[in-house]
Amino acid sequence: MSGTTNFKKGYEGNGEKGKKAPAVPRPSSSVLLISPQNHILLLRRVQTSSSFASAHVFPGGNISPFHDGEPPSPEDPARHCDSEAYRLAAVRETFEESGILLARTKDGRLLEVEEDEREKVRKLVHGDKIKFEDWLEEKDAKADLDNLVPFTRWITPTNLPKRFTTQMYIYLLPLSNTPKSLPSSSSTAAEDEPETMIPVPTHDGGLEHTAARFLPAATWLRLARASRVVLFPPQFFLMYLLSPFLCPSGDVGKDVPVPDSATLQKQRDQVLDFVKAGNWGDKCISPTVLGGKKREDGRVVLGLDKPGAEAEAEGRTGDQDRVVLVEFKKEGPRRVEVGWRKEVLAEGRDSKL
Repeated sequence: MSGTTNFKKGYEGNGEKGKKAPAVPRPSSSVLLISPQNHILLLRRVQTSSSFASAHVFPGGNISPFHDGEPPSPEDPARHCDSEAYRLAAVRETFEESGILLARTKDGRLLEVEEDEREKVRKLVHGDKIKFEDWLEEKDAKADLDNLVPFTRWITPTNLPKRFTTQMYIYLLPLSNTPKSLPSSSSTAAEDEPETMIPVPTHDGGLEHTAARFLPAATWLRLARASRVVLFPPQFFLMYLLSPFLCPSGDVGKDVPVPDSATLQKQRDQVLDFVKAGNWGDKCISPTVLGGKKREDGRVVLGLDKPGAEAEAEGRTGDQDRVVLVEFKKEGPRRVEVGWRKEVLAEGRDSKL
């Protein structure tokens, strides 16, 4: 059974809830990596993946005790809080999956590594042949943990067989220093151009991701609405939140020039102000189906206000004001959209009159 099917069954109430204890959420991290042009990186997962098959996702993955340190135990509330282990996992997984190295030298610059060495080390780190931090120390550099900005935590609902507690981060690549490992990205946001292929070795010699690409948040959202890419609710929702700041004029066409540095910096400042003012770094979200069934249009409404069973006792909260509408199909989520909770629920009540 594919990860997509499991996700669909769980959210539509067809899982095995009540028959056995919920699976323990695996600690993981993901990064909304923002390019010097204020575009966002997404990776396309392979069709055979057990989680988010064929979907476009942010770089990220599970905490590795070997590289990142032991995460808190399942009984410890700290398991669901930002920490050094989550940050190290975010930097390491971004390097393994995209080749982009979020590490800095003593003079504060992003570490640049020649392509041959970078590709060799990616494989060695992925295979636990060398420790990521030990290699960085040899390069006289450290993982740039301080510039990771917490941006929500997501805990998979208890009625899904495969669960994660995922710390999301924002990382802003420098405006004035495009690392050599950064895939070329033009102001045209030309989604029809070939994707940059990122080979990511796995233990069985396959690929975890088949492509990687930077595009404006508004463009990713448009491609998802047109069913040209698969975005799961967390990815769609977080880019939806940032899009008004990074793409204030909406989708970016081929003839729209890149904003100047002052405008790009202003957009970034607005993102950081939004995250801080809304306390988005502390929000914890475990989506729940509101109403317990599909709407007349075939979609379900996901409430985002609950933090999940594991974080509830700590007083964590999610987003009280918004919901996600989505139709779960065999190929993945479709017709994903974000709406205001009061308006969507009122619309549902009116449709029954």
